[in-house]
Amino acid sequence: MNAVEQVRPEPEAAAARPRFLRQLQQLVAFASISTEPQHAGAVRACAAWLAQHLRSVGLDGVRVYVTPRHPVVYAEKLVSPAHPTLLIYGHYDVQPVDPAAAWTVPPFGGLVRGDRLYGRGASDDKGQFFTHLKALEILLQAGSPLSLNVKVLLEGEEEIGSPNLGAFIRRHRRQLRADWAVLSDTNMRSAQQPALTYGLRGSLSAELAVQGPKAELHSGIFGGAVLNPLQALSEILAQLHDPAGRIAIPGFYDAVRPAPAAERAYLRRTGPSDAQLLREAQAEQGWGEAGYSLYERTVLRPSLSITGLSGGYQGVGIQAIIPPQASAKLSFRLAPGQDPLVVEQQLRRYLAQLTPPQVQATLTTQLRARPYAVAPQHPAMQAAARAYAVGFGRAPVWQRSGGTISVVTLFEEELGIPTVLMGFGLPADHKHGPDEFLHLPNFWRGIQTSLAFMRELGQMGVGQLAENE
Repeated sequence: MNAVEQVRPEPEAAAARPRFLRQLQQLVAFASISTEPQHAGAVRACAAWLAQHLRSVGLDGVRVYVTPRHPVVYAEKLVSPAHPTLLIYGHYDVQPVDPAAAWTVPPFGGLVRGDRLYGRGASDDKGQFFTHLKALEILLQAGSPLSLNVKVLLEGEEEIGSPNLGAFIRRHRRQLRADWAVLSDTNMRSAQQPALTYGLRGSLSAELAVQGPKAELHSGIFGGAVLNPLQALSEILAQLHDPAGRIAIPGFYDAVRPAPAAERAYLRRTGPSDAQLLREAQAEQGWGEAGYSLYERTVLRPSLSITGLSGGYQGVGIQAIIPPQASAKLSFRLAPGQDPLVVEQQLRRYLAQLTPPQVQATLTTQLRARPYAVAPQHPAMQAAARAYAVGFGRAPVWQRSGGTISVVTLFEEELGIPTVLMGFGLPADHKHGPDEFLHLPNFWRGIQTSLAFMRELGQMGVGQLAENE
């Protein structure tokens, strides 16, 4: 098959489409915003709905686990220890809808217009992980026994950095034992071209606070006599990059592994061009480390972004004060070879050098995640590639992502398993922005792909796994 349009759904999937769509609309209707306390009830209600849905699908051992913040939902279907086991991961929490006025559709209405289902979380990540639940439902209700053990793990804290997931996985390591995990929270190249992600950047998120005077001071009386924390912070931030766009922290690049020439050539050939990335960013000119394409800068090289600034008067007009403190939010994306703990230590040493004696600087770390990669030649990745060819009618391209998904490193470190990143999102589906949507043809083809993937994995015996890995 050479075209997406040639793919025909299996009879079971085609007949169930109206019901599957209604269920997805119900799931998207939950305002499961994990970061806002006023929505904690909606998060719990979404978890309860998912648990009931997993029971109706035919899964066993369904349970909602309480954590210090938001619940984890678990279910399983274990058929035989002689069969391999797949762990399906997804997150049912979503980003806030702000700015609400920018939405042209209800954020939690599950509205369908043409080929799009609109709503916060429609693509990130409810619609994507729901493809696997629907494929599993088709397999379970087909009447023939599964040749694959399946476990489902759905969390409600991904959008706030999964603060309780690591402890949960460590406590339930035996229960979560599997041969592979699958996660669908990444993008395809386009609606016509599927893609398999084999690498992610790591991350380090921190907040830098600069403290000056104990209280606000009149700028007319004390300006020029007391160092303004906003000025001190600005001067520190200005020294985090050199004029050429490289991060100026001493030793920062020492552990970065250069990408092989063949990989760079493949990414340049198959990845988005500079012009395409600039169009998607709605920017006129690129910026960053010389010697790399814009795509390479976002997936192979590290970056540091200042994602938020606060301090001083923020209202209308002018208030003549020197603020007592100022702060900045820092987001590092780390390249292969880098360790977030090492980068944090390097940053702390550099900040100690940069901070003027008239103020005090405090760095608070909020998130650490290592870079991740799985070889495209891995048997599970090859099975996923074959499954895409079934579901979309063409082979996927291999891609790296500049983003970070911390759970895949947890699975690698705590469970010792690789994660297959089977994305069904699109670059333009407005994740984290107003009018987020899921491209419904991707949903239907995603179900077909997941069906093919599970069947492929079911053909791999435990002995074969040991030989291939």
